[in-house]
Amino acid sequence: MLVAAAVCPCPPILLPEVAAGAAPELDAARAACADALGVLAAARPDLLVVVGPAERSGRGVHAEGARGSFRGFGVDVDVRLGADRGADEPRPLPASLAVAAWLLERTGWSDAPIEGLGVGEPLEPERCIQTGREIAARAERVAMLVMGDASACRTLKAPGYLDERAAPFDAEVARALGAADVASLRALDAELAYELKASGRAPWQVLGGAAEGAGLGGSLLYEDAPYGVGYVVATWS
Repeated sequence: MLVAAAVCPCPPILLPEVAAGAAPELDAARAACADALGVLAAARPDLLVVVGPAERSGRGVHAEGARGSFRGFGVDVDVRLGADRGADEPRPLPASLAVAAWLLERTGWSDAPIEGLGVGEPLEPERCIQTGREIAARAERVAMLVMGDASACRTLKAPGYLDERAAPFDAEVARALGAADVASLRALDAELAYELKASGRAPWQVLGGAAEGAGLGGSLLYEDAPYGVGYVVATWS
């Protein structure tokens, strides 16, 4: 059963090494992410499942100890998802799960075993919801760290240029995540999310499936759109 969840953005620029001189601009987001992970630790889960967007369609499971790297972003930073359990994991973590691994390392996570799940952007809502249900059934006390960004179309200089639909979409996402509104997450328009380049849609809908019947309450810790991309940090407990 799902007992807690943290929702965090997943841009590699969250790492100060990647952001370089712009690092202070995301200090508030980093602090909110650390607070969100504290909520997960306080829930004392038996299992932590980290879910984030991946480039491939469908689902890709990553065992604890899987490694990721930010060398493709010009910095000599490598990460590992939880403890090194000696698992043979040839596939590197997708960028979203690498950011999650960095957050967990930064906060010294050692509270429960970890698994990673990358979900492809095209994964349809019903499959996302079913995946969430399966995650919630994995252990008596399951926690989730859910990575994903809102729209990338909030300003003229945004990666997706300015789209007038982006701000209302992001506002509804922030409201739903802050209120632990499962029904609203499940109802997110997958096509609109794709058009607005919102990478978090599928992971959020996985969360919506996992939280069915859990009776969790939500709290919005951070919501902003630096660089024209919507970032949201929220906790469910």
